[in-house]
Amino acid sequence: MALEILPLRTGGAAENMALDFLLLQRYPRAATPRFRHYGWRGPAFTFGYAQKIAAVRLALPAGMTLDVCRRPTGGGIVDHRHDWTYTLVIPRGHPLEEVPATQSYRAVHAALAAALRAQGVPAQLQPAAEVAAASPASAANAGVCFQRAETHDVVRENDGTKIAGAAQKRNKRGLLFQGSIWRPAAGPAVDWEKFHDDFAAQLAAMLGTTAEPVPWPEFNEDEVNGLTEQYSAPEWLESR
Repeated sequence: MALEILPLRTGGAAENMALDFLLLQRYPRAATPRFRHYGWRGPAFTFGYAQKIAAVRLALPAGMTLDVCRRPTGGGIVDHRHDWTYTLVIPRGHPLEEVPATQSYRAVHAALAAALRAQGVPAQLQPAAEVAAASPASAANAGVCFQRAETHDVVRENDGTKIAGAAQKRNKRGLLFQGSIWRPAAGPAVDWEKFHDDFAAQLAAMLGTTAEPVPWPEFNEDEVNGLTEQYSAPEWLESR
């Protein structure tokens, strides 16, 4: 069964989060893994499901109009102004969905690092021992993505600069994997269109299948709009 590669879409923060969740919950071919890269309509930040809204507000840039949304996955605060964002959904029952979160995290990031190395970026996975040795000062910023690398994040070999991180959510439908690549850390020479194809091919190989471009699924528009409104509502943003 192929890894289905969805076309690029650009949306606001709440819309992007709603569509990611629907790719997990309502995809027409529920047993098929699917992947998408997407853009942002304006300056946007997302933050993890369990994060406190008060801490998030303190960490956001002051004096700017930002599109902010709580993600359905965990993780820290992600600045999407200069990132390359993607989502991977692994259906229930697939071997990758059944392994511990650390193993699925490592597998996806190993594929990502290989695609970056194909473009000359010296990318590797962050070893656990180096995370354990991180300074207290860096640990204080652990809630903000790209300020500190965690185990199996993608980093630059020469200086340990974090390039990519991600967050996961598992439920009865499968595994939702939301990832972000900080483009300035990857460097100016990356051909992002080629990277997209290389990353998709690496993911497909890791999953034991092939990558297959497919049209965007025909979701129920009322459900899309309703979930987008839910993710835009103060009750969702300020639930913690």
